[in-house]
This record gives sequence, C-alpha cells and structure tokens, in this order.
Amino acid sequence: MAITTNAICNSFKKQLLSGEHDFDASADTFKLAMFTSAATLGASTTNYTTASEVSSSGYTAGGSALVNQGVKVSSAIAITDFADLSFTGVTLTARGALIYNTTTDGGTGTTEAVAVLDFGADKTATSGTFTIQFPAFTTSAAILRIA
Repeated sequence: MAITTNAICNSFKKQLLSGEHDFDASADTFKLAMFTSAATLGASTTNYTTASEVSSSGYTAGGSALVNQGVKVSSAIAITDFADLSFTGVTLTARGALIYNTTTDGGTGTTEAVAVLDFGADKTATSGTFTIQFPAFTTSAAILRIA
C-alpha cells in the first residue's frame, strides 16, 4: 500500500472529455480528503474512499470543500486551481490527499476522483492547523493544467 506520487486520475481524464466535471464558476463541488501512509492512492484511483482516511477530532470524514479559483486559458494552457485549505484544531498525521468531485453531472456518482496529492512524507499537526497550500493560479504552477 502506498500513495504513489502526485497524479491526475485516469478516470478523471475520461470523465473530463465526457463533460462530467465543471470547474467554471464553482458549478461543481470539489472536496479534499486526507489519508495516512497506509492508503493506496494513485492514477488508477476512481473514487473517494474512507479506507485509510485520516481520523481525528476536528477532521470530518470526506474532508472539506475546496474553493475553486475558476478557469482560464493563457499561452495555450488551460488551468484551474483552488484556494488554500486549512483544517483547524486538529491533531493528525497525513501522507497525502485526494481531490474529488461531489456533484452528479450524469456521471457515475458523487465521489469521482480528480487528483492524488502525495506530501512526500508524513505531515503532522498537533492541536493546531493543518494547511494544504495550493500552487499559484498560473499556467506554470496551477494544480490542474492542460497544455
């Protein structure tokens, strides 16, 4: 079991071309859930699961909703990104996270995986704040980019 490097989920790529995800004007709701090092997550992940999800007071199963920064195209690169996300008053250890879509758009359900984030090592917070910092909303850094 492992979280295998940062990855855009293969199922998401297909669903994107089928019109199942809408990042524009926050039409769909995307969430981020955090996982321990025991999680098995990677490009082949298709849906959110509770298996090996972080468990802590102050952290709710399923994670938290992300605030979408919108979409844009610049220099022939389409991008979308999210605002930083903080979990406050938590004591937890996380190895990675899953971004997933909770909106049904005629797709297969409300837990469709988008991307896996590997923190590179266990990260902890003790009676404090755990913050996921997303990259800048630019064509060279945004979390989701299509060139």
